[in-house]
Amino acid sequence: MRKSSKVMLAAAAAAIAVSFVPVASASAGDGGVGLQVQQSCSAPGPGEAACFSQRVLRDEAGVRPLATSPQGYNPIDLQQAYKLPALPAAGTPFAWNGQTVAIVDAFDNPNAASDLLAYRTQFNLPLCTGGGIACLFTKVNQNGATSPLPPFNAGWAGEIALDVEMASATCPMCKILLVEATSNSFVNLGISVNRAATMGAQVISNSYGGNEPTNTVSLDNTYFSNHPGVAVLVSSGDFGFSAGPQSPASGKNVIAVGGTRLTRSATAVRGFTEKAWSAAGSGCSTKVAKPTWQLDTGCAMRTIADVSAVADPATGVSVYDSINGGAGSPWLVYGGTSVSAPLIAGMYGKAAHTATSASPSYLYSHLANHRYDIKSGTNGTCGGSYLCKAIAGYDGPTGNGSPKGLGMF
Repeated sequence: MRKSSKVMLAAAAAAIAVSFVPVASASAGDGGVGLQVQQSCSAPGPGEAACFSQRVLRDEAGVRPLATSPQGYNPIDLQQAYKLPALPAAGTPFAWNGQTVAIVDAFDNPNAASDLLAYRTQFNLPLCTGGGIACLFTKVNQNGATSPLPPFNAGWAGEIALDVEMASATCPMCKILLVEATSNSFVNLGISVNRAATMGAQVISNSYGGNEPTNTVSLDNTYFSNHPGVAVLVSSGDFGFSAGPQSPASGKNVIAVGGTRLTRSATAVRGFTEKAWSAAGSGCSTKVAKPTWQLDTGCAMRTIADVSAVADPATGVSVYDSINGGAGSPWLVYGGTSVSAPLIAGMYGKAAHTATSASPSYLYSHLANHRYDIKSGTNGTCGGSYLCKAIAGYDGPTGNGSPKGLGMF
C-alpha cells in the first residue's frame, strides 16, 4: 500500500528538521532555566535570507509546550496587550475591510490554508459563509500564479504558518495574500514583494533577513523600498546587536520591527509589562543613508528598528503548525521577530492606513498616547548606548516602542 501524502510529508519534515540550528536558552529569552528553542531556518548562504522564527521545544519550566489546548498568547491576549479594537464576536461571518495583508516567504507550505482554518476556528475568528477561508486567503507563487508552487521546506513552512496566523490575529477582517518565493534568495524574495504590491496588497510582511549584502542599496531600491503608499514591514532579526544590521530591515522606506518580552502583570495598569528582548536585532546600517526623519545622533546611517512587539519565545504565541507539530500535537509556541512583524502588519491593515502613514516616518511623528515607551532591557553590548539598550524615547531594540491602539498607524 502506498504511504499517504500526510505520512510522506511528515517524514520529509522530520528529515529536514535535523539540520535546524538549536538556540541556547541564554540567547533565546530573558527568563528562567529550561527554555529551549530551535531556529526554524538554517543559516543562509551568500545572497540568501533566513527566516526569523523560533520554535519552542521546552518552556522556561522545562516542559514541552504542546497541549490539546494551545499554549502561548492568542488573539484575545494580543488585543488586550496592545489595546486593539475588540475582536469580532464568535460566529461573526467574514466581512472584508478592504485591506489585504501580504505575507512574503520562501518555499511552499502545502498546509497553509488548512492550518489557518484551524487557527481561526480555534479562536473564533470570522470565517467565510459556510465555514471555510477561500474568501479571505489566497496563495500564489512569485509570478502570481497558483501553480506550480515552490518546493517544500519544513522550516519555512513553520514560518508561513506563523505569519499568516499572526496577521489574522490582529486583523481578522483583512484578506491574507501569501506569496511564496521560489527560493530564499534576496532577489526571489524581492520579486515576491513586488508581486504582492502588484496584486494590490496595502501591507506586506517580511519575516526574514540576513547580513547586508554589497548590493543592499540596489536590492532595496528595486524591491523593498519601491512601493509608495504600501506599508512594508520587515523583521529586525533574532541574534541581537552583535549580529549587525540585517537586510532588508535596513531599507530606507521599510518599517523595521524589533522584538520585546511581553509578560502578564497583575500590578501594572496595562496588565502587562514589556521590555526589550535580549535577542532582538538592531544597529546601524553600513549601506543605507540615514533618512531625514530619523533624528538619533549615535548612528550616522539608517538605524534599526522603528517599532516593536512581542518576540521573545519565552513569552511566545500559539501557532497551529501541522507540519512541524504533527497530527498529534499541531499546536506549538513560536517566538522571534517573525512574530512581531506580521502582528504589526495586521495592525496596519486593521487601521486601514493612508498612503502617508504607510511610511516609517509617520511612526516618528505620531507617538503621543499611541505607544508604550519601552525603557528596560538590552540586546547586547554597545557601551550602554541606546543602540542596544531600551531607554525613554527612541532606541535600537524597540524603536519608538510598541503600539497602544492603532494611532501609530
